[in-house]
Amino acid sequence: MARIKLDVPPAFAFATELAVRISDVNYGNHLGNDAVLALLHEARLRFLHSRGLSEVEVGGCGLIMTDAVLVYKSQAAHGDVLLIQIAAQDLTALGCDIFYLVTNRATGAEVARAKTGLVCYDYARQKPVRAPEKFRDALASALISATPLEPPTTEKSFRDYRGF
Repeated sequence: MARIKLDVPPAFAFATELAVRISDVNYGNHLGNDAVLALLHEARLRFLHSRGLSEVEVGGCGLIMTDAVLVYKSQAAHGDVLLIQIAAQDLTALGCDIFYLVTNRATGAEVARAKTGLVCYDYARQKPVRAPEKFRDALASALISATPLEPPTTEKSFRDYRGF
């Protein structure tokens, strides 16, 4: 059976930590494949927030996911803290790719790697639009650089990301 291979960038511009919740665990007693995509979604929201953006507001439009690739490397269990690193790549006139590297914070084991394609989207008109300057400027600093990102030593609380 052919396997999907996904190369991730050598460096990342953002990192956050998320714990595996009991609701993320499947009947195999490990992190479920559907939960990985949900954890990546939360990490992406935090990444966008750190750049003054949201999925519904990136300078006059929102974002829509056009594709997702997930490659699983090892299991994670309830209570494991995952370090999710993010980098942007292939910024185009309409959007970009976001890469994710998920590792177990305690063991350093790679849990998963992923890529999502995001396109700027006008939900009112139901069509893709050109990436606004605000979006391009905000992602410029997240484009892959040569310097690896150090994992965070402290993390804002969940409440900090929700504007409470």
